[in-house]
Amino acid sequence: MSSQTSSHKPRVAVVFGGRSSEHAISVLTAGAVLRAIDRDKYEVLPIGITTDGRWALTADDPERMAIAGRQLPSVAALAESAEGGVVLPVDPTSREVVYTEPGSVPKALGEVDVVFPVLHGPYGEDGTLQGLLELSGIPYVGSGVLASAVGQDKDYMKRVFTSFGLPVGPYEVIRPREWEKDPAAARKKIVDFAGEHGWPLFVKPARAGSSIGITKVDDLAGLDEAVEEARRHDPKVIVEALLRGREIECGVLEFEDGPRASVPAEIPPVTAHDFYDFEAKYIDSADGIVPAPLTAEQTAKVQELAVEAFEAASCEGLVRADFFLQDNGEFVINEINTLPGFTPISMYPRMWQESGVSYPELIDRLLQAALNRSTGLR
Repeated sequence: MSSQTSSHKPRVAVVFGGRSSEHAISVLTAGAVLRAIDRDKYEVLPIGITTDGRWALTADDPERMAIAGRQLPSVAALAESAEGGVVLPVDPTSREVVYTEPGSVPKALGEVDVVFPVLHGPYGEDGTLQGLLELSGIPYVGSGVLASAVGQDKDYMKRVFTSFGLPVGPYEVIRPREWEKDPAAARKKIVDFAGEHGWPLFVKPARAGSSIGITKVDDLAGLDEAVEEARRHDPKVIVEALLRGREIECGVLEFEDGPRASVPAEIPPVTAHDFYDFEAKYIDSADGIVPAPLTAEQTAKVQELAVEAFEAASCEGLVRADFFLQDNGEFVINEINTLPGFTPISMYPRMWQESGVSYPELIDRLLQAALNRSTGLR
C-alpha cells in the first residue's frame, strides 16, 4: 500500500457501469457514492465502464447519474471522450493509472490507493474485477474473488449455504448444455420439479441481479418463454419454488471486531407488480419497512443467519442477505448480494442508517477497511 502522510489523502477510484444488464443501476449507485464520499478526507477518480467494456474517464458529476423521468443513466452519456480509455496497471509495483486516446500521448492520471467497485452483475461483482485488482495489488472495497463468484452464482451460493447448514428453499438448475442439447428433457426436469413443489415457479438467470430477467410462471404454457428470457441474461438458469411468507433483508458490515448485522428490513407486497421486480425496485420505488416489524427473537435469528451466510461464503466488507420468513415461522435464505445497491432508495444504506451508521460513515468504513486489508491470500 502506498505510504500515507498527513498531507496525502487516499485516492479512491470509483469504478462503475459495466457490461452486465445492471449497467444503469451501477451508474445510479456511483452517483450516490460520489455524493457521500468525504472530499476533505479522500480524492476521487470516477471511472466508468461502458456496456461494450471500454474504461472511460467520466466527469465527477453525480447529478447526471440519476434517473431522469423514467430514463436510466449510462456511462456512454457521461464519458469525457467517445474513444479514450483508462488503463489500470497489472503490476503490483505501480498504481499509476493512465489515460489514452487515439493519436495522443498517454496521460498519467496519478496513483490510486483504493478502488470502490460499484459494479453489479457479471464482469464486476462476480470476481472478475476483483481478480484484476488482486493482480494489480490495489486494495478494493468488498469481497474477494471466491466470495464474489459464489455470491453471483445462485446455484453455487445455495450449495455453499446448504453445506454450512443454512436453510435454503427448493430449486432446480438448468445448465446451458441441457437446454441447448435436449430442451425436452430440460423442460421435463422443470415440470417434475413443479409436480413436487407446485406452481407458480420463478425462473431466473443464475448469475444476474436487480430482479432482471426473472419471470413468475403460473403453468407450463409460459415456461419456454420464461427460460428464454432468463437465458437472454445468462445461459445458466435457476428455477425456484414459490416460498409463501414475508420478504426480509438484513445488512452485514465488517467492523474492527468482525462482521455485524444491521436491523432487518421488510419488503412489503407490491400491489402494482406481480413480484418485487426491476421496475418495482428502481422505477416505481417500492418502499421497504425499516426496521422490519419482527419480534425480538425473529430479529435476532435473521441477524444471526445473515452473519452466518457472510462467513459461509468467506465475504469481506459488506453483504445484503435476503430471506423469506415463512408462514411456519422459519427463515429461509434466498440469496446474498456482495455489492448491494447504494442508490438513495437502496435497502442496504437504509438499514445501516437505522442501525446508527450514517451513509457517509458507511462509505468511510468500507474504504478504511479496504485500505487496511492487503491483497493476495488472507
